[in-house]
Amino acid sequence: MSVVFVPERLRGKAEVNQETLQRLLEENDQLIRCIVEYQSKGRATDCVQYQHVLHRNLIYLATIADATPPSAQKTTE
Repeated sequence: MSVVFVPERLRGKAEVNQETLQRLLEENDQLIRCIVEYQSKGRATDCVQYQHVLHRNLIYLATIADATPPSAQKTTE
């Protein structure tokens, strides 16, 4: 299950740290590999669920990036 799927009661309370971000990036890598594999086998409709999870992860990462002050972004690079 995606690390983005957080129970409603915990949303907004989870600490976003380097480990969480790394896990998301690794999960996205796996999702992309899965999507490519399904598409190469001509099973594009089977990869839709993975595309949805990837999209959700990317939106989550973009939201974090938008909410992070520029000075904090430079220290993590």
